[in-house]
Amino acid sequence: MSHIKRIAAPKHWDIARKAGTFLARPNPGMHSYDYGLPLVHVLRDKLGLATTRKEVRYILNHHDVLVDGKNRKDHKFNIGFMDVLSFPTTKKAYRIIINTRGKIDVIEIKEKEANQKVLRVKGKAMVKGKVQLNLSDGRNVLVDKDSYKVNDAIAIELPSQKILGHFAFAKGAAILLTGGRHIGRQATVESIEGNTLVIRTADDEMYETKKEHAYVIGKEKAHVQVQ
Repeated sequence: MSHIKRIAAPKHWDIARKAGTFLARPNPGMHSYDYGLPLVHVLRDKLGLATTRKEVRYILNHHDVLVDGKNRKDHKFNIGFMDVLSFPTTKKAYRIIINTRGKIDVIEIKEKEANQKVLRVKGKAMVKGKVQLNLSDGRNVLVDKDSYKVNDAIAIELPSQKILGHFAFAKGAAILLTGGRHIGRQATVESIEGNTLVIRTADDEMYETKKEHAYVIGKEKAHVQVQ
């Protein structure tokens, strides 16, 4: 099926439910159905660069529209959390984030950040004597040393996938909350007790949350803009 009814779209999609009957369904890709948006929705409804799907297709076919540094032409391309959308012609760049309402949102970022992305390590495997890091957006990266742990994060260069930084999931780490009551807020890890985290927010408030809700975005401070 190439479309879905707006009223039945995932709750994390920030859309006008009654603006029309149907909405494009994102193609299978790096992000899950709940957290992946069709590119047409971002360009038309979030950024206001077009008013119709036909206009979006024209933009994609006649201009460079990059997602994570690669040119994309498919209006149903699956774009999601932490992806970078950039337009070389206008030197504009945007990052897909989760806002404090728990919705997938788009923020403008500095042009110098358009070639960087922070990803969570979801799993590891040995491949021909090297360590394969399985990352949160579906990509895999091979490294020589097994110095990474699950739930750590790495910063990569786009589109080369060169590792620019490693951020351990430990006390002092800067995190973005991707679930729970405080979703979308930045915080610092104060302590880790089993599956529970004690965190401190920017306004010096202390909370407990589940470990699974923490997405590391830097060491002591955010490596990239997420708000």
